[in-house]
Amino acid sequence: MHRNRGSFGRNCTETMSCRWGTELWDQFDNLEKHTHWGIEFVERYTKFVKERSEIEISYAKQIRNLSKKYQPKKNSREEDEYKYTSCRAFLMTLNELNDYAGQHEVIAENLTTHIICELTRYIQELKAERKSHFHDGRRAQQHIENSWKQLESSKRRFERDCKEADRAQQYFDKIDADINVTKADVEKARQQAQLKHQVAEDSKNEYLTYLQKFNKEQNEHYYSLIPHIFQKIQEMEEKRIEKVGESMKTYAEVNRKVLPIVSKCLDGMTNAAASIDRKDLYQVVESFKSGFEPPGDVEVEDYSLSMRRTVSESSYLNSRGEGKPSRSNSRGKLWPFKRNKLMSLLASPRQPPPPPPTSPSPGAVPNGPQSPQQPKEPLSHRLNEFMTSKHKMQCLRSLTRGGSGPEDCSHLPPEQRRKKLQAKINDINKELQKEVDQRDALTKMKDVYVKNPHMGDPNSVDPRLEEIGQDIDKLELDSRKYEVKDHSTEHHLKSRSTDFDDDFDDEDPLPTIGTCKSLYPFEGQNEGTISMAEGELLYVIEEDKGDGWTRVRRNEDEEGYVPTSYIKVFFDTNAKGAMTYI
Repeated sequence: MHRNRGSFGRNCTETMSCRWGTELWDQFDNLEKHTHWGIEFVERYTKFVKERSEIEISYAKQIRNLSKKYQPKKNSREEDEYKYTSCRAFLMTLNELNDYAGQHEVIAENLTTHIICELTRYIQELKAERKSHFHDGRRAQQHIENSWKQLESSKRRFERDCKEADRAQQYFDKIDADINVTKADVEKARQQAQLKHQVAEDSKNEYLTYLQKFNKEQNEHYYSLIPHIFQKIQEMEEKRIEKVGESMKTYAEVNRKVLPIVSKCLDGMTNAAASIDRKDLYQVVESFKSGFEPPGDVEVEDYSLSMRRTVSESSYLNSRGEGKPSRSNSRGKLWPFKRNKLMSLLASPRQPPPPPPTSPSPGAVPNGPQSPQQPKEPLSHRLNEFMTSKHKMQCLRSLTRGGSGPEDCSHLPPEQRRKKLQAKINDINKELQKEVDQRDALTKMKDVYVKNPHMGDPNSVDPRLEEIGQDIDKLELDSRKYEVKDHSTEHHLKSRSTDFDDDFDDEDPLPTIGTCKSLYPFEGQNEGTISMAEGELLYVIEEDKGDGWTRVRRNEDEEGYVPTSYIKVFFDTNAKGAMTYI
């Protein structure tokens, strides 16, 4: 027992570097799902102990049925849960439970007193604590969203006041230049222009104040509030893991006191409980960590550049020119996210292209005018999309969940498909080895019967040998089939990787081989794709290779893939790679 405590203390020290608040800052939804699953797991374990206490009163066979009932089903979605140490400990406990027989009512009474009642009370506390933490998280998220809305509102007000000040200045210039206007009207126009400039200046100061406030609150949100809340959630999960481990140890000790003859089984349960540690926290990080970095400060968008200077006495007497409004088009980079190679591969345009719309848009007519380029996405949309949507990394995590699919796993990405096929090959080889061992044993038995006829008839073994031989042939055929698929997948993965490198790492631009016209609008949201408007004309630089995508170019800086079904291609048979752009 002391050795187990020491090991657990070392695990606690090793966990100090694992901080959900900094490593999982953008995984609010996934942490909510994980903690909900943790409560369900404790409830499921409590239910298991209840049923075990009821079965203790009856026959030993019911205990074995209980263990079988809670064994994970093959190809079930629960399989992935057993990557956590607490889940694996529970599975080991179930395996040890198969050896139990002849249990009596004392075990049921002790299990009810020391585990079921204790866990039932703890589950209620755990639910209340979890609800409080995620309520604080949602409130913090709502606060930063409101702060962003205030910043956007002040920015729009600043922009509007600047335009009004510019119009007032232009009106004053016009009045000042008109010799038929009275001096009083000119003075009134000058005062109005000065007033509008002052209002614009106040709006600018207000915008800068909200900008500074938002940047401060955003920094506090992502570097203080969220880490603090997530750290509490991590501590709650640590307590839950320890509680499950303590309950499993108690479960083993209750049985040990009553059933000394099964002490070996109980030792196995104790070892299973002792194997629970905080490595589960690292599993959560491994499953949900996105690798993104927190957003940087929002840059100033200064609309005051379009204002003319405040009218002075000299301008009142001498100014006759008309100013032209200007606007700064600079945009701050809000999200400095990094994409790794795997995400680029998953989001590449070589995924199946989207189906075309059921009916063409009204504007998709032949020889129609070229549609303008789509405007850039507003900054507020980018922030709102980040705060309300789920990251694409979820699609990667969904691949690890169970689910039905074709036998050759063709519905999975190449890497996952290769792993699944290799697992099937390993299972087949294990079954094949069992059949071979059984065949060898029967062959030896037949030899014994041949040498000693009084021990048995050698011919009685032949039907079973023939049956085993057929099973071996079938398993060998299946193994070769999956090996061929595995080699094909590995070759496809390498060729696709090379294809992507060839597609995106070329230093020299590809020559044009024709033109195309978009039949429908397309938003290129994946890496390597390009957006296009309905009726837009583009250059074709690489035709469809059979995967449903065509590579096009808009100008020397914009090129990518678009769905072939979304465009009408006009190949130029005389194209010689002229570097001209639309």
